[in-house]
Amino acid sequence: MKTTEPLVLAFESSCDETGVALVRGGERPVLLAQALHTQVALHADYGGVVPELASRDHVRRVLPLARQVLADADARLTDVDVVAYTRGPGLAGALLVGAGVAVALAAALDKPVLPVHHLEGHLLSPFLSADAPEFPFVALLVSGGHTQLMRVDGVGHYTLLGETIDDAAGEAFDKAAKLLGLGYPGGPALARLAEGGDDRAFALPRPLLHQRNLDFSFAGLKTAVAVALKKLGGAPTEGDKMNLAASTQAAIVEVLVKKSLAALQATGLNRLVVAGGVGANTLLREQLNAAAVRRGLRVHYPELALCTDNGAMIALAAAMRLHAGQALLRRDHAIDVQPRWDLSAA
Repeated sequence: MKTTEPLVLAFESSCDETGVALVRGGERPVLLAQALHTQVALHADYGGVVPELASRDHVRRVLPLARQVLADADARLTDVDVVAYTRGPGLAGALLVGAGVAVALAAALDKPVLPVHHLEGHLLSPFLSADAPEFPFVALLVSGGHTQLMRVDGVGHYTLLGETIDDAAGEAFDKAAKLLGLGYPGGPALARLAEGGDDRAFALPRPLLHQRNLDFSFAGLKTAVAVALKKLGGAPTEGDKMNLAASTQAAIVEVLVKKSLAALQATGLNRLVVAGGVGANTLLREQLNAAAVRRGLRVHYPELALCTDNGAMIALAAAMRLHAGQALLRRDHAIDVQPRWDLSAA
């Protein structure tokens, strides 16, 4: 029997993951089913995402994943009330695949379309966890392409507190990993290598750490890693690599932790939400959790499976927008993407 709460089918295709999910809306949205395909193996030989290959793979994967999600949820396409998709930011060609499929389905079903901001999906993803946060809170959005601190007063009410002025934390992980000869994706590989290293072996910079603002800068860290490798004569031992990986990770994490704590102090809030792929980093979680215990704070994370890009977070963001009366539903069925899109303007 159909309930009064909307059933949201959502598509995520902003980069190198194809995600589809079905969420039942309401005060506490429920994830009914999701499916995800990652393109890591496809791009591994290139050391990074190749946009054209990413777009083509989204085309191949998106409809089979949609069928799988509907089957897993025991739902029919005609049960769907709203079709959501990632409008941006992301790779233009990849975004167009998800947008095109979503708009075509909505037109065929005569249903409205809801474009969703990719970072809003990450920001709200902890609401699918068992330990869901409450508004207001400070959010640390930390991924391969973004590092931002936001004050979140409710759905659709976001204030930028600080952001990276150059490389994001995830880029710093990936670039350092590439210098160390690690595979793609570099961040998780560097974190694994760091487990056996001494994080005090190399004195690496912590850019902007002692500045009064809440901005980040990680571009200089890659240069510092390159200089350290050069000093080793270009032939580092495995021990050198482990130590440099550990030192790199420690530098990135220290900046993220201290800036997050400074944002909480500046806003007077005591609740932090950490979202995005780098939010899965074990050392980051350990240090934030330890700081929370010392200072009487609460820290919330998405489930590990929801840290990377996925359709569930897009469906959730759409459902929460609908419930909060903040949804800009579209019925013109125009395909609309925005590769560059400021979250505070979403």
